[in-house]
Amino acid sequence: MKITLKVWRQDNAAAAGSLVDYHLDDVSPDMSFLEMLDVLNEALIEKGEEPIAFDHDCREGICGTCSLMINGVPHGPDRGTTACQLHMRSFSDGDSIVIEPWRAAAFPVIRDLTVDRGSLDRIIQAGGYVSVNTGGTPDANMIPIPKPESDTAFDAATCIGCGACVAACKNASASLFTAAKIAHLAHVPQGQPERWSRVRAMVEQMDEEGFGSCTNTYDCEAACPKEISVKFIGEMNSDYLRAALKGA
Repeated sequence: MKITLKVWRQDNAAAAGSLVDYHLDDVSPDMSFLEMLDVLNEALIEKGEEPIAFDHDCREGICGTCSLMINGVPHGPDRGTTACQLHMRSFSDGDSIVIEPWRAAAFPVIRDLTVDRGSLDRIIQAGGYVSVNTGGTPDANMIPIPKPESDTAFDAATCIGCGACVAACKNASASLFTAAKIAHLAHVPQGQPERWSRVRAMVEQMDEEGFGSCTNTYDCEAACPKEISVKFIGEMNSDYLRAALKGA
């Protein structure tokens, strides 16, 4: 396959960036998208040019590190897929592919396609944990949890924190990410003692980081590689209101 890449190059958050054209003439359809970028970087290094900076780690769709806007879509054209799981067979010979970083004020560019997503970590640090002293770890099946509740908690816990929901939202809202991290603890017994203080702390930290407001366009759900439902945003809003009324 012959592919033209239009890649965003930017030295840092303060520098001006631009799209730079690159041409690859022998791309295998079986390559993953990141393997294709590896091939391009090897060619750039051989020519003495700076390689393209992009985030990656597990390359198995688990860690949430990869963060590419591909032809205007977070993680590319395939639903329920991270950029590292995307393969070049999803494109055609002769295609032109635009690759950009996540676009959000709360995600400043570090270099090229790499952005600082520390704002998501700070939301977790604000309350996405359980600090109840339970003594020794009990056997898992000793804590009865209704099957629907455990399933819902698991659905929320599949969030890998990649930030695709933020990149897809016209307001750069982190509501789906924050709601998922709140919900997976709100649906298990261990999360109940801090339920109300948790939702207030995490939502307020989200606002402090400069993320926009949710306007229910569902772009976040469509872009999420784990297909997490927007119903968790409704739960978060409901819990936040209850927490405010309780004065938690």
